[in-house]
Formats: sequence, structure tokens, C-alpha cells
Amino acid sequence: MSLPVTDVQRDLIDLVRRFVSTEIVPLEFELDPDESELSAPVLERLTTKTKQMGLYNIDVPEEFGGAGLDTVTRTLLAMEMSQHRAGLYAPCYAAFGQPDMGQLYDGTDEQKERYLYPVLRAEKKSFFALTEPSGGSDPARAIQTRAKRDGSDWIINGNKTFISGADTADFGLVFARTGDQESGRSGITCFIVDADTPGFTVRRVIHTLRSGHCPTELTFEDVRVPAAAVLGEVGQGFALATERLTKNRIPYAAGCLGVAMKAHRMAVEYAGTRSVFGSTLAEHEGIQWMLVDNEIDLRSATLITLDAAERADSGQPFRTEVALAKIVATEAAGRVVDRAIQIHGGYGVTKDLPLERWYRELRIRRIGEGSTETQKMIVSRDLLRGRYRGLLDR
Repeated sequence: MSLPVTDVQRDLIDLVRRFVSTEIVPLEFELDPDESELSAPVLERLTTKTKQMGLYNIDVPEEFGGAGLDTVTRTLLAMEMSQHRAGLYAPCYAAFGQPDMGQLYDGTDEQKERYLYPVLRAEKKSFFALTEPSGGSDPARAIQTRAKRDGSDWIINGNKTFISGADTADFGLVFARTGDQESGRSGITCFIVDADTPGFTVRRVIHTLRSGHCPTELTFEDVRVPAAAVLGEVGQGFALATERLTKNRIPYAAGCLGVAMKAHRMAVEYAGTRSVFGSTLAEHEGIQWMLVDNEIDLRSATLITLDAAERADSGQPFRTEVALAKIVATEAAGRVVDRAIQIHGGYGVTKDLPLERWYRELRIRRIGEGSTETQKMIVSRDLLRGRYRGLLDR
């Protein structure tokens, strides 16, 4: 494992760190503790700055006008961008661009003109509809939403759940079964569905532990779309979905670690100044052990996450590494923030500090984007298939 931070990466880390501390954190003193969005003028001002930094559309390839970062650099920056109150689910309030909808890069020229480029220009919003009520952790077998040919059109019927952003989106990527149930992963196709298509309904917003960007439930009743709405090839939708979902779990894990790093720093500083029973918290052995446990969690999870990023950049298989990173980062971050709250005592659970929001929202991260148990299934399959190769044998 070789994970040095280059001079260029260090400069980018410092740049984003200054942006967060001088532009984002001061704003949050004036916002509601549960706020996840900025007014349009403020967001435009911040976006102008990130464009000047050369980091707007941070997840977009260079050929499409984005920052074109490698995965390791993107992972390092994700750790910085989440270090503020809303940072877990709204890192820098999208001043660095909208979430990646990379599946559209595989679209036709017409699809790119109509959907991809408007998203990149922040003129349109989108949603990603894969999960269904029948089972979120096994989407290939669980998908019961069906699309049937009707002449040159497709008719979509079904339901989706836990879909973020659908209530404010202009269109979405919807995954439906076009083969029979036994066709498994090869029977799923991706469709681009405009939000104003008759038969498409956002049935309800699902309120969760998250402070904003609540997920939604969707219904499709005889939603008719043209053949041109198929993204990629018929029957190849699941591969289209998972290819980028797997890679996106790396910055997803890194965002959790960024929050935990900030919480740990707060705990260290507070322990050094808060006095109890005639001495500072830092002088008590119980507090020292908690801080050491935080450091162990953060260092191990950071190395495993950066190892996954390096594997992805090297062109080698990285599914096992990503699953491990997702497990350890989300689990470790939860433990670190929990200890930081314990060290802060009663103040830790007030909305005066960001810790209580991070505590709530991090709990979701152990389930979202594939639960810890699902990731362990992925790792165990890779361990048991063929000859076992440990870390030093790769």
C-alpha cells in the first residue's frame, strides 16, 4: 500500500479547507441548524468561487467540462468538503456542482443535449430510481417495476422508494424490468423519464433522521416513454447502474470520515479546555482512551478508504476494497461522533453544536448505498471464490 499525498493534492486540500472555513462555516451561524439549502444568490456567489478554483463539477470528467479529478484526489477532497454542519448530505451546499449522474455519459448525443448538459449547467435536476419496496439490498432480483413494449414506445408500471430529489427534479433515471423475473440482472433496462410525464407521481416524502433532502416514494402508472428514452442498451441497465455506484461509494465513505475528523478535532480541543473536578477533561484517563480509540478508528478507516481509491485509479478490480471502505468508514465515523458527544456532555446533544446532526445522519450511512451486511456479503463472496489472496498478496 502506497498512499503519499502529492504536492498538488496538498494544495487542493488546503484550497478546499479554506473555502469551507471562510465561506461555508460562517454562513451556518446564520442558518437553521437543520438547513440543507442556500438561497439562489448565495449559492451563485459560492459557485462563482468554485469555478474560479477550477473545482466546479468536481465529479465530472474533463471532456465534459468538469474538474476531471482522479479518485484518490476526489476522496481526499470529499473528506474536507463534509467538515461543516450540513456536510454529510449537503457538502458545501452543492457549490462544487450537483451529484454525479455519470450514467448519462453513455447516452446518445440527443440525450446528452437534452439532459446531461443542462444538469452540468445546473439548469436541470435529476433523480436516480433503483430501489423498490420489495427489497433495497438486492435490487437486481427485487425490481418489480416493469416496462413493456407498445409499438415503438415503452409503458412503465411500478413503484420506487427511498429515492432522493425526485420531488424537485426535472427528470430521472428509472430502472425497470424488461425481461422476465428469471432473467435477473440481464433483464433490467434504464429509462429517462421526465417528471411531467403523465402517470408519474411523487406519492410522498419520507421523513427520516436526515435533516434535509428527504427521500421519496414514486409511482409509475402506465407511464409512456418513447424508445429514445432508453439509456444504454435494453437489458443492460443494471450494469449501467452498478458500475458507477460501486465507485461512488468511495467518496461516500470519505464524506463520513470528514465529519468524524471534525468531530474528533472538536473533542480534542474541548477536552483540553473543559475543567471538571479540578482538572481538565484531557487529564482523565477515561477521556484519553476515548480520544485514542477515535484516532485508531480514523487512521484505519482513512487508509482503507484511500486504498480503495488507489485501486480504482490503478485499473485493478476494486469491488472488495470499496465494500471494506464503506463498512469501516461508516461504522468508524459513527463511533467517533458518538464518543465526541460523550466528551462534550450535555452540550454534545444540543443544536448549538453540529454533533447531534452528524450523529443522526451518520446512522443512515450504515444502511444507505448498501448496508454493512450487504457489503460483508460482497466481501465474503470475493474471499470464498477462487484462491484467497490477502492484502500482502495482491
